[in-house]
Amino acid sequence: FIMNRIGDLGFLLAIFWLIVKLGTVSYGEVLTAESLAKLSSTDITAITLLLFVGAMGKSAQIPLYTWLPDAMAGPTPVSALIHAATMVTAGIYMITRTNIFYTHSEIAQTVVAIIGISTALLAATIAIKQNDIKKVLAYSTVSQLGYMFLGLGVGAYSGAVFHVITHAFFKALLFLGSGSVIHAMSDEQDIRKMGGLKKYIPITHVTFLIGTLAIAGFPLLSGFYSKDEILAHAVMHSPMIYGILVASVALTAIYMFRM
Repeated sequence: FIMNRIGDLGFLLAIFWLIVKLGTVSYGEVLTAESLAKLSSTDITAITLLLFVGAMGKSAQIPLYTWLPDAMAGPTPVSALIHAATMVTAGIYMITRTNIFYTHSEIAQTVVAIIGISTALLAATIAIKQNDIKKVLAYSTVSQLGYMFLGLGVGAYSGAVFHVITHAFFKALLFLGSGSVIHAMSDEQDIRKMGGLKKYIPITHVTFLIGTLAIAGFPLLSGFYSKDEILAHAVMHSPMIYGILVASVALTAIYMFRM
């Protein structure tokens, strides 16, 4: 609640700012050339950054990401639906929807890219040391959301939304697979107490492996195409960001196969 309240505050301020300057918050009226003409560059930068604070709260970016792993106490199908597919990606949708503002503010785009890449790297390093099967997936989600924000920051809006959609499928599959494992282990979630489950739950083994290959970006699976799209935009934008992103992509494969 507290993390989301902080995000909401930024989001509310952005909405109030838009109402004061434009008198409306309807998409059809705000996202037009006439509206842009009424706003100074300071207004645009302030509004985009405040909107981004709302997105950071909702989509679990540094420093407002701690709520997402804690929310993993819920049942696995709920995690699969809400934490993989629908709720946490709302911030990405919102920035994509208002990208006309972000493309007019280089500062905002840079901030989005830096926060995104930092989150992708930090959450991936945390996931490597987690022992709870759902916590690994939770930090993995935070890390993937970081990729999406990096995509938004370097202007790959369609690539980011594509990654939202591919991620929804393979991460929901992984969460449901982890639920199957937890049931098979009589509600045990500590991966240090597991191993050699292939011969007991072969179907889960196969589906989990497919989900893992997809999230690691294995060629011909969905994650490969969506990650590649973001990487392609990143390398055109800045080789350094690209290098850090490749490192985070490698970490994804490491913690997922460890699991």
